[in-house]
Amino acid sequence: MASSTTETRSWTFLTHHARVMILLARDPGQRVQDLADAIGISIRALHLILDDLEGDGYLTRHKVGRRNTYTVVADRPLRHPIDADHDVADLLALFSN
Repeated sequence: MASSTTETRSWTFLTHHARVMILLARDPGQRVQDLADAIGISIRALHLILDDLEGDGYLTRHKVGRRNTYTVVADRPLRHPIDADHDVADLLALFSN
């Protein structure tokens, strides 16, 4: 049973990995610092997420001068078995502007 006091609990429906992909799909040239700030995580945590996504084929990294840009690979299936009949494009479509 829920407490009668108002309790602020911090949770969201989307993972940080999903948020990174959504933001990069909107703007592939975003700076790492801007991505981390928008999501509310450290740059180190963001780099770990980028490494995960790139390592599993969900992002490709391109060097443009001194900066990196990222391309979301939208035809990859979502990772959880319950969601595997959907791909990244389905997720991105929910959050397109």
